[in-house]
Amino acid sequence: MTRVRLFTAASLAALGIAACSGTDSATDPQAVPSYSQDEQGYLGAHVHKMPIKSQAQEAHAAKPVRGGSGNTGIYYNGGRVLSTGTRVVAIYWSQSSAIYAGGPTPTSAGATGAGGSDGSLIGYFLQNFGASSYFNINTTYTDRSGAVPLSVAYLGYFADNTGAPTGTQNVTDAQIQAEVVRAITVGKYSNDQNTIYVVFTEGTVNLGGGFGTQYCAYHGHFSYGGKDVLFAAQPYTNAYPSSCTNGTASPNGDPGADATINTLAHEIEEAATDPDLNAWFDRRGYENADKCAWTWGTTYNSGGGVANMKIGAKDFLIQRNWINLGSGGCYRGLDSTGPIA
Repeated sequence: MTRVRLFTAASLAALGIAACSGTDSATDPQAVPSYSQDEQGYLGAHVHKMPIKSQAQEAHAAKPVRGGSGNTGIYYNGGRVLSTGTRVVAIYWSQSSAIYAGGPTPTSAGATGAGGSDGSLIGYFLQNFGASSYFNINTTYTDRSGAVPLSVAYLGYFADNTGAPTGTQNVTDAQIQAEVVRAITVGKYSNDQNTIYVVFTEGTVNLGGGFGTQYCAYHGHFSYGGKDVLFAAQPYTNAYPSSCTNGTASPNGDPGADATINTLAHEIEEAATDPDLNAWFDRRGYENADKCAWTWGTTYNSGGGVANMKIGAKDFLIQRNWINLGSGGCYRGLDSTGPIA
């Protein structure tokens, strides 16, 4: 896990763009904790990276415990959560073809469509994610105005080939943010502080500069038009199977999309509970999904691959998430009976 600073609207202008011991209620927001000097760097950062598989053990071990009752292993640091609901816009940024089978084909003008018209496995997941017991884990996180609700709205997509990267091209953070601004302006999506703009690229495109070696995906925020914009960099994770996939057979017969859905879920749930990187994380800066990265719980044979949960009517293999109940822990879901191991 690494937190670093990103570019703001001024930079864009330069580019020519104006395990749980109980099931009691979620921990209430606590007072902002006191941090030692080496921990201060986690506050005020602008991007948070998902660890590759070899880094996950560090995140699992970094579960410091503070004294006192009600400790769940993750702490509230004063920032907001997406308490009015999580909204997603997919930005498919590639030169010619659809990145994922059944998905929209990018055009020079930027093709747009409602989320329900995205026929890819990515689209199916985004349309069904918010009603799942898995996403319900995020409802245990709250700020002083309310908790994350059981809702993810897939607003639509922007499929764009203008300036799209190819091959192993490095894409800077400023370029990613510029593409988000293009979706807002050209695609006519709202400059909405509760919408996560997810930028997808194809193949081995090095989205952000450290894909496959330093991280598998990341989320962050920047300022545009006087508002806070949330975004996620979502490379084609199957391009680096040893560092960014589980290495087992695809449960839906679509290895590229299935691998990406695992990292996409990671970024959305972290953006919902820590959108501005100042809300929920532990004393070492790990967010809820980091603490369970690359752990699966109970798995089963989907008929074609390995899965551990059902989203809608399809089977998926998605890492577990940290629950903010009892003493905390990694779970596959939360329903009326309690956490699902």
